[in-house]
Amino acid sequence: MSKVIKLRKGLDIHLGGVPTEKLIEACGSDTYGVSPGDFEGVVPKLLVREGDEVKAGSPLFFDKANEEILFTSPVSGRVAEIRRGAKRKLLSVVVATDGKREGVAFKIPNLASASRGDVVGVLLASGLWPMIIQRPYGRIADVATPPKAIFVSGFDSAPCAPDLNFALQGEVENLKKGVEVLKKLTDGKVHLGLRAESLGVLNRVDNAEQHFFKGPHPAGNVGVQISHIDPIRKGDVVWTVDAQNLAIIGRLFTTGKVDMTKVVCISGPQVENPYYLRIIGGAEVKSFVMPSNIKPNEKGDGVRIISGNALSGRQVTPDEFMGFYSNQITVLAEGNYHEIFGWIAPRFGKLSVSHSYFSWLCPKKKYNLDTNLNGGPRAIVVTGLWERYVPMDIYPMYLVKACMAGNIDKMEALGIYEVLPEDLALCDFVDPSKTEVQTAIADGINLMIKELS
Repeated sequence: MSKVIKLRKGLDIHLGGVPTEKLIEACGSDTYGVSPGDFEGVVPKLLVREGDEVKAGSPLFFDKANEEILFTSPVSGRVAEIRRGAKRKLLSVVVATDGKREGVAFKIPNLASASRGDVVGVLLASGLWPMIIQRPYGRIADVATPPKAIFVSGFDSAPCAPDLNFALQGEVENLKKGVEVLKKLTDGKVHLGLRAESLGVLNRVDNAEQHFFKGPHPAGNVGVQISHIDPIRKGDVVWTVDAQNLAIIGRLFTTGKVDMTKVVCISGPQVENPYYLRIIGGAEVKSFVMPSNIKPNEKGDGVRIISGNALSGRQVTPDEFMGFYSNQITVLAEGNYHEIFGWIAPRFGKLSVSHSYFSWLCPKKKYNLDTNLNGGPRAIVVTGLWERYVPMDIYPMYLVKACMAGNIDKMEALGIYEVLPEDLALCDFVDPSKTEVQTAIADGINLMIKELS
């Protein structure tokens, strides 16, 4: 085994509702959707109309800023609906499946002799190019700017996250093929981050440069892994790919067709029986999140369904669709209530990162947390707290303040190129001032793109 990178900073949140290793083959959704909102910075231009027939891999819309980048249908069928919001903003393209799973046949080059342009062309035409994310800034990768390296995280350390070694059983060859595809896109290395104490499917992907990590969340975040393997400096460009998306890319170059099948987990404190489910990406949430499997909220405020993890996921309704980059659904109780003198009560059922509650005596206890903020926003007065939970060579407090102030020079100096909002999600969780840290980082990144592009 290679050298183990040990991380001491961070926090494992023992959230109730961890999925058991039980895989259910989904019966399938009647409709599937592709939502432009899943893709940062994309301004969509439609290529289809309601009633059009499509196959898996047929283009639905493209990015106005870069017409090469297509977004394609995950299934075959008919365009059932074009959903729009305020000012006719495109929310999603809904495809009613015909159940036939017909796909566009793409001409796949021989990887041994293929050029970078050949591989890029297939990924663009198939709609799988958006699976490749560029850092800094976390946008879809720029075709014209080759990265110094490509990174894949082989484990997820977020609360109730899926075990990728379980989710990717039987996908070793597709993963290896995906790595070979990525090698065609860079002159550098393809790095694979693995959890040190576990052995599984991803350890057998031996054609990537393997690195082993040990420590609490966010050890599984690819941004944290990059900072310890090959940090991003000003002028550097690196790309990242999710492990399940890597298998989908490998599948395309094996079969010649787009197959968006992946394994997700339904988890969280409000799930009666947490489990794994095999679905096609973009499935309608209500098709696999069954009301009968959701516990009622004892306080009567309903539940919140999140596409992604509880720290950095996006709230969705049952009529919306699984996020393009999401591998889990988390269900939490809504916390629209106030506790009288709650701060002076023993509160054994509340998680605290300090010694404010007696819960610190039970570090391994699982907690059924809800969405209650336990207080309102206030001035940022605590220093040194956030730094305990960010295992990167940055000063998160000063970086967030620079983002709030819109000071580009200080943002650059303090590490804005190295982070995405998810990397500082724990700061949101532990902050007694209720600061929207992830929002501040996102605003800072948007400002950098606006001013420096």
